[in-house]
Amino acid sequence: MRSVTHRRVVPDSRSSLIDRACFILEKAWANGLSEPSIDPEVLWDKAAKGSAPTAERNGRDSIDVQDFRERLEKLCSSISEEAELNALGKTIAHGQIVRIIRQRLSLGQLWGNRPQILETKLAPPIIVVGQMRSGTTRVHRLLAADPANCATRFCDSWFPVPKAIDLRPILGRMSLAIARIMDPWIDELHPMGSQRPEEELGWLASALGHSTFDTQWRIPSFSRFCEGRNPDPVYNEFSRIMRSDAWHHKNYSKPRVLKVPQFSEELRSLTQQFSNARIVVAHRSHEEILKSTISLVANQMAIQSDGVDLDWIAEEWNRKLKLRQNRLEADLSSFDGYVTHAYFDKLNDDWVSEIRKIYSDLKIDLTSNALRQMKKEMEREDDRKHKSHGTQIKMFEKAA
Repeated sequence: MRSVTHRRVVPDSRSSLIDRACFILEKAWANGLSEPSIDPEVLWDKAAKGSAPTAERNGRDSIDVQDFRERLEKLCSSISEEAELNALGKTIAHGQIVRIIRQRLSLGQLWGNRPQILETKLAPPIIVVGQMRSGTTRVHRLLAADPANCATRFCDSWFPVPKAIDLRPILGRMSLAIARIMDPWIDELHPMGSQRPEEELGWLASALGHSTFDTQWRIPSFSRFCEGRNPDPVYNEFSRIMRSDAWHHKNYSKPRVLKVPQFSEELRSLTQQFSNARIVVAHRSHEEILKSTISLVANQMAIQSDGVDLDWIAEEWNRKLKLRQNRLEADLSSFDGYVTHAYFDKLNDDWVSEIRKIYSDLKIDLTSNALRQMKKEMEREDDRKHKSHGTQIKMFEKAA
């Protein structure tokens, strides 16, 4: 087994900060400060303070409620038994799960107070599917640049409860600032901005969809539990959150461009919610996707665990990518709506031609204004910085 630690594979500034944070936390726990719990009952009780007793069930049926509770039990068990988190990782895991439960209850309170939100009619969405690192982000942001479409902001993905006074852009900026301190490579892996179009990964996390968690922690039993489970309750919640976001922003008449790599694994459940969707499938070679995925996962795990096993990551994600591809192909074979395909290399060589083909295949008008806005989006990309993450895996392998 090749086991590497963040101290050996990341820039000294980040390593020093993580080591210092872990040292401070461990010392505080030794001096009597309570260590953050990963017990599901403790997490729930902490998150539920101040929430109405009915909040969990508002807008949700008993199957959706039970599914979340079972996912919570399995996630906490897997983290405790398999993840080997350091002090910082335990603190982050505790905080993430408490926030997710609190948001879930807040959404329930919103739907209990305003049940009409869940009746919001939505325009047919455009769904970008494909493996992570296959070019889905580029396709997503090009389509989102079209003024005829709409997209989810980063701050709304990770803070999905709409407020009359919307402070979420500030919360998003604060979250990204902290993330960049902890991980200086984050924008090389995936450039983000608080109010920029972003994938709806936070909405899936709100229902404990697994892709948020198994890219940052080693939790194979939770991954397999979710892979073998009916994902419909996750996408029931996803649909409710999407309607809430559209109701808040009043953009329900525009097609929303959706993108999360997890969709590849569970497309049937998503298209059951939106049977009139149009689909764009992103493609890149398996070898290139796997190499880039190992880099991304190792980078994230190294922050929260003292050991990162590159052989295990490679084996696990090779398996997972193949599973997603097989499920995607099966789900596409039974989908009778508009489907088109986008190719990583073609997007790099001539993105305009590839976009024209996408619009033509989906029977959507491509306006000159849309192309102008897409050009601006391409110009704001820092390609050199974004592509440089491909060298990171070499650093991990050298350290191992």
